[in-house]
This record gives sequence, structure tokens and C-alpha cells, in this order.
Amino acid sequence: MQAVGAYESVLVDSPEDYVGVITGTLGMRRGIMTRMSNHSTGWVRMNFDIPMRGLIGVRPMLMTATRGTIIMHSQFAGYKPLEGEISHRPTGVIVADREGRVTGYALNNLQDRGELFVGPGTQVYEGMIVGENARDTDLAVNIIREKKLTNMRNTGSDDAYQIAPPRVLSLEEAIAFINEDELVEVTPQSLRLRKTILNAEERKRRRKKNRRP
Repeated sequence: MQAVGAYESVLVDSPEDYVGVITGTLGMRRGIMTRMSNHSTGWVRMNFDIPMRGLIGVRPMLMTATRGTIIMHSQFAGYKPLEGEISHRPTGVIVADREGRVTGYALNNLQDRGELFVGPGTQVYEGMIVGENARDTDLAVNIIREKKLTNMRNTGSDDAYQIAPPRVLSLEEAIAFINEDELVEVTPQSLRLRKTILNAEERKRRRKKNRRP
């Protein structure tokens, strides 16, 4: 028996330049365009039917992709058969491999690997997700690593790191971001992402076990 889920009717008003990114993003979330109107004003109105689960986290994604120019409304449209699984995140994550406080030295060396979610001084623990890897694999890192002190130090060289501000996720964005082997941890003071299995070696053993026929 085919699964049934809640659907939303979504209306998007957008500049013509962003039609492609909007249809592509909602299409990945199993959205189906039902109507598009272009009145030669430079703006396009699009209607979609999309599973309610596919809308989780999609609004901030579209706002970022369209530089905040779109107007988006949605309302409940009833229950319909689900068309299939929604695509997972195509990238991997950067995961802390030990407990401690993040250092600027470590962040400076990791910036080229992907987008980071933490800044200097943030308390982390083993298995905590600290960034999004630019590649499609997970990367366990020592993000609390400190620069080794030497007898000869150049003046002003120790703290001159140009570190990009961390990406701060909302609860909705965090829920949309995680894969099946990841969790969102919410406390009164903070919101964190983590691997379900915190230990890196245990995660490797579990992956090997799941690959066996």
C-alpha cells in the first residue's frame, strides 16, 4: 500500500532571474509546479504542490539563493500519496574528534575544507558536527589544536588569522540539514549537531558492518 502524507500548496512570487533556482530547489523536495504566470513585469508567479516534509528548511534556503527577494506563501492542501524519498544532503560534515575548546589556529587550517559552524572558544565534544565538508565524505578533525610555541616568534604573527564568521543554523535549518546518522541537540542555551554514534572508530565499524552482504 502506497504511503500517504500531508501536502502544501505553495505560491512563490519571484524575479525572473531566480525561476531556475526555485524550481530546482523545490523539485529536489518533490515539489511539482502546477502553474506559472509571467505578465512581462520582470516577476513570475509560480504555484507548487509539495509534501509538507519537503518544506522543512526550504524557506531560508530560497531566501539566501534569491537574496531575500521572493515572496512565499503556503497553505495545507490535503493528503496525497507520497512520490518517493526526498534527496539527502549531497555533502559530508566536519566532525570534532575530541573534547575541548575551538582554537583560531585550528579553524584557520580548516577553512578551505568547507563551511564551519563554530568560532574560536566554542566548547565541542567528540562526535559533534562543527562544519559542512566541501566533499561528499565525513571528515574527523582536531579542531582544538593549538599552535606549537617556539623560541623564535614573529611579532604579531600568532593571532593574525582571517577567520570567516561561523554559519549559524536555525532549528528548522538544522533539522533539514541532518542525515539519517545525525541528530539535532537542543538545550536552553544552544543548538548543536552531532553524529548519532559519537566515537569515530565505532562509526567506521558500523559502516563496514552495514556494507556486508
